[in-house]
Amino acid sequence: MRHSGPLGPRRLAHRTLLVALATVLAAAVTVTPATAMPVTSPAFSVPVAYAPADVIERADQIRDEQWQLDKLGAEIAWRTSTGRGVTVAVIDSGVDGSHPDLVGRVLPGLDLVSPDGTAEPDPVGHGTTVAGLIAGRNDDRQGVVGLAPEARILPVRVLDEENRYDDALIVAKGVRWAVDNGARVINLSLGGSGDSAALAAAIDYAFARDVVVVACTGNLATSPDAKVWYPAREPGVVAVSGLERNSNNLWSGAITGRATVLTAPASGLVGARPPSGYWRVQGTSFAAPLVAATAALIRSRFPQMSAGDVVNRLLVTAKDIGPTGRDDRFGYGLVDPIAALTADVPLIHHNPLDDNDSPGVSGFGTAPGLTQVDESDADQLGLSGPRQETRWRARAAGSPDDAATERLWIGSAIFVALLTGAALMVRRFRQSQR
Repeated sequence: MRHSGPLGPRRLAHRTLLVALATVLAAAVTVTPATAMPVTSPAFSVPVAYAPADVIERADQIRDEQWQLDKLGAEIAWRTSTGRGVTVAVIDSGVDGSHPDLVGRVLPGLDLVSPDGTAEPDPVGHGTTVAGLIAGRNDDRQGVVGLAPEARILPVRVLDEENRYDDALIVAKGVRWAVDNGARVINLSLGGSGDSAALAAAIDYAFARDVVVVACTGNLATSPDAKVWYPAREPGVVAVSGLERNSNNLWSGAITGRATVLTAPASGLVGARPPSGYWRVQGTSFAAPLVAATAALIRSRFPQMSAGDVVNRLLVTAKDIGPTGRDDRFGYGLVDPIAALTADVPLIHHNPLDDNDSPGVSGFGTAPGLTQVDESDADQLGLSGPRQETRWRARAAGSPDDAATERLWIGSAIFVALLTGAALMVRRFRQSQR
């Protein structure tokens, strides 16, 4: 607009406000797309919606983006052990053994959610991602490779289509079945806030049968409080919290606390997604399998070593990345596969994390599997708990990283608000000129 005379105070104020709004709008238009839309560099958690056969370069990119392998020194660790001969149970949402990176690595498993079977072995994809981080094939330069690429996966499905479970007895049955079917390491990337006597008994059963049990500490976004999840806080379990991508900083979404034992990469990870694709994920769900895989490497390297000494070796050789000694944020520190395989660690013949007396092998029966257990037998085997225990609601501690999508919506909302505000100011300014 043109004005023949000098601006009055009111006009000057309006013009100043318009200039400020224009500046903010320009900044919003410039900045928002860069942070919200993955144009040149992929934003974490946006699903990588393609199959490995689409473009070789893109499959190579998936392999190159597995920063956790460099962080943990996988190439050097594999000179000593690849996990051959060790079975790792993935008690989760199921595992799709037909995924190109898992073919030949997945054993026949158990479905405790849909015993009659489902069209998809892993309707959620969570368990397949966990399995890929543990034992993804290392036979080419495409797709994901696990930290223990020659280990075997024993899948036990306990999570439903919503990635949840309502009954701790189901998880307890899964743990016991896995122990009775050859698992030497068990990964539990799940949990909840409430304790479970039944699950505690099942974990004791695993300890009595010389099995290493690893669990995640949980995610803040899916927890009613900041307390380390159960079963991670069960004595004897290796409780794993998570780190940010390419750093020794705790991942912002990770739960940690006094029960934390170790840390491992938890964000900016690329994982296998059923049926043959990939996606970006984050969560302590995906830190735990990296520790479980390290346990598999140790058990393959030292097949006669007890589970307690495997756990002790994990703790003694961890990289201390927090205050000196064990602390409530990082536990003993970052898991170190190379040191765990090569360091001279004296045998102690017990699990240093387990301060409970084991009920003894004679106190356990066989895993119930798919058979119905009557209440008297369930009580005797430690499978039953308080009735309210069967109604607690728990879930997995990992998900696709939706940060980019959220930033896009937030940026769009800010842009619309600013645009609307500018339009109103222009209208008011014009009315003042009449």
